Amino acid sequence: MELNTGELQEVDASELEFPLAEKATLTGMISYPANTESNPNNRTIFKRLQEETNVEIEWTAIQGDQWGDKITLAMANLDTLTDFIFTAGFGDNDLLRYADQGVIIPLEEYIDTYMPNLKAVFDKFPEYRKMSTDSEGHIWALPWIEQLGSEKTAIQTVGDMSFINKKWLDFLGLEVPTTVDEFEQTLIAFRDHASELQAEFNIDGSIIPMACIVNDGNQDPALLINGFGEGYGDCDQGRHIAVTDEKQVICTATQQGFKDGIAWLHSLYEEGLIDAEAFTQEWSTYVSKGKSGRYGVCFSWDVANIVDDFAGWVPLPALTADTRNITPENGSFTSGYDRGRCVVTAVAQNPALVCAWLDKMYDPFQSPQNNWGTYGEDDDFDIFELGENAQGEKMLKHAPLGDASPVEVREAESVNGPLAILDEYYDVYVTCPDDAQYRLDWIEEYYTPDMNTKYVYPNVFMTQEDTEDLANLQTDITKTINATRSDWIMNGFTDADWDEYLKNLDAYGLNDMLEIFQKYLDAYYAE
Repeated sequence: MELNTGELQEVDASELEFPLAEKATLTGMISYPANTESNPNNRTIFKRLQEETNVEIEWTAIQGDQWGDKITLAMANLDTLTDFIFTAGFGDNDLLRYADQGVIIPLEEYIDTYMPNLKAVFDKFPEYRKMSTDSEGHIWALPWIEQLGSEKTAIQTVGDMSFINKKWLDFLGLEVPTTVDEFEQTLIAFRDHASELQAEFNIDGSIIPMACIVNDGNQDPALLINGFGEGYGDCDQGRHIAVTDEKQVICTATQQGFKDGIAWLHSLYEEGLIDAEAFTQEWSTYVSKGKSGRYGVCFSWDVANIVDDFAGWVPLPALTADTRNITPENGSFTSGYDRGRCVVTAVAQNPALVCAWLDKMYDPFQSPQNNWGTYGEDDDFDIFELGENAQGEKMLKHAPLGDASPVEVREAESVNGPLAILDEYYDVYVTCPDDAQYRLDWIEEYYTPDMNTKYVYPNVFMTQEDTEDLANLQTDITKTINATRSDWIMNGFTDADWDEYLKNLDAYGLNDMLEIFQKYLDAYYAE
């Protein structure tokens, strides 16, 4: 097989006008959620795209929970590799490694020549082109972009949102707690009045005052410890970093606030206030118990994914300990962004056509469907109804979710992949989804007022050397921090344990890690 070297292969624009005069076939690889349609071409979105473009995609589809292992093997076998990887989700180290191996091709010239939809997004928001470009000026992947709010009101500023059972509070005559001491007393009340709560709300199963999944992204209780120490918390569980108001990168998991916050969480666990399975349970178990009505407090992107009685829950605001603060998640000020969402491989014999087809995903009417779902489905539920905007042009209108879980219904219809949804698209091409709108409202009402931090760590594209060094450093550092978090919340710790922990992180190269992050932060603000 002759591989594509990455040099621009020019074709006449007329050969890329959709629908093509003659049917073409491309190959792609994609992941899909478990318990949903496994054949991408049976999904309405891809059926319509084939009709609109006259391009058929021969898909290799991999179940999402098997993706990590299988995509690594697939990228190593050029004989079975597809023209593009639709839902790659590659990190920077992956992108630069595959680029160095010649497995993927640079896309900047194809974007400027054959991808007018994506180019328009880059022209309007140059920061996205900057974030997608490596230190050598190459773009190795097509991004996923989702704007919902901006800066401190962006929907991504708080992922592990905390929620409290308002029905339980009202039944027990309690107010929503605002301090860590009030919060602890509230959990104790839930525990001590378990029998009354079970009887009043017909709950089958034991009462769980606070439910979470430690070290599991949005289900982690990190938001609760933002008020300890100087208020940095530990919201970045992948890197455990934050940026001070003096533009210094720090490790959140070595701050006094982290130490005090973890000790406080241990005291809650020791009192039987935190779910005993918080360190081991899977998502399905977490949801099952939530839908049984057993939770007093839980954590997730959206409580509607966890419980059935959505209306009975309210967000839990920032808790005051030593201070009152919410540290926004890193990268959130530029909205949702995934640099490595889709790649074009060196086996693609017609990369211009591949890129032109992928550019359809950036069409303002197509992107919302790929992201959330579509209309005109044969089943019982449609994400969208096809309507009109104020100018009489077609617009996707979100259908009411009802009692359905937003995650489940979207997984059944959406295809994800590369896309861009801009704030200016709302009420022109698509309505803002109800669950996104109420989440935006929650953030602005409950969290933005307490976001006292000036900066978040931006999305930067490091060199291959620094990316590899960082990946090697983080392997031990992140593993140590996350294992320690779990151990200490469950079993507690001493000052001697803390000192040993800090020594271990130093030995693993914590300062070297922070220096790499600092170098790119300085460069980002120097431009």
